Amino acid sequence: MTENETNPKYGDGADDSGPRTADKTAQGVVIAFGQTMKTLRLRAGMDREELGRRLGYSAATIASFEQGRRIPPPRAIDRADQVVDAGGLLTLWKEEVERAQYPPFFQGMAQLEKQAMELLSYDTLVVKGLLQTEEYMRALLGMWRPPLDDETIEQRVTARLARQDIFDRRPTPLLSFVMDESVLRHQYGGKGVLRGQLEHLLLMGQRRNVEIQVMPIECDDNAGVDGAFTVVTRKDHKRFLYVEAQVTSALETDPEQVGLAAARYGIIRSQALAPRKSLELIERLLGEL
Repeated sequence: MTENETNPKYGDGADDSGPRTADKTAQGVVIAFGQTMKTLRLRAGMDREELGRRLGYSAATIASFEQGRRIPPPRAIDRADQVVDAGGLLTLWKEEVERAQYPPFFQGMAQLEKQAMELLSYDTLVVKGLLQTEEYMRALLGMWRPPLDDETIEQRVTARLARQDIFDRRPTPLLSFVMDESVLRHQYGGKGVLRGQLEHLLLMGQRRNVEIQVMPIECDDNAGVDGAFTVVTRKDHKRFLYVEAQVTSALETDPEQVGLAAARYGIIRSQALAPRKSLELIERLLGEL
C-alpha cells in the first residue's frame, strides 16, 4: 500500500537486522512507556477511570496505553505528565513514542518531514499522505492485505494526521505536490470519500506555501514514468531522495542521485498542468461526481 512510508534500515540508521527487529524495538518502547505511565499513575493514587476522565479518555483507552496496545498522542503524554505529577518522566518518552507510532519503513521519512524546509513529491497511485483526509486514510488502510487490526488503523490515522502539522509550521516550508490525474479519479472508499478528498485538495491548493499540480492523462511526455518519489531539503540544506514500493523503501543521500531526482522533478513540474489549471481540473472532476 503506498502512502509513502520508510524502512528504518535506510531511514534512521538502524542496522541490517531490518524491519522485524525495528518492529520489536518500537513495540518495546511502547510497552516500556505504558509500564512507566501505570507506575506513575499508581504512585499518584489514581485509578484508570480518574486518569482517563482528566485526560479525556475512557478507562479502557488508558488500559490500552498502559498495556502497549495503543500509542498516546503527544498532547496526551504532556497532559498525563502534569496530571500524575511525573516531573517530566513521561515527556522524556515523547520523541521515542512518537517515532514508534509509524510503520518501521516510514520512521526515517517522518523525522525528515519535521526538519524539511522544502518538500517535492510526485505520486502516481494515491494522494500523498500529507494531503489526505481522514476518510481517505481510513479507506486506504482498510484495503491492506493481510488486513490491519482496528487499533493499528487508529494508530496510523492519528500519526498521519499529526504529520499534517507541517502546513502550519513556522518558518513555513515550501511544499510542492504533483500527482497523476488517475490518482484523482480512483474512488477509493466510494464517491463520498473522493468528493471530500478533492474538496480538501482545492482548499490546500490555495495556501501560499503549497503548490498542487496534476499530470494530465492525455500527456504524451512524462519524466516521472519510473514512479513516485519525494525529495526533501532539510534546514541544514542537505537533500534526500525517498522512494517506496510495497513495504520497502530507500532513503538516498548521494548528492548526485538526489540532484538528478530534483532535476527530474523540475521537468515533471514543467510537463504537468500549472497550479491554477490543476485546481480547475480538480474542480471539474469534483463536479462530475
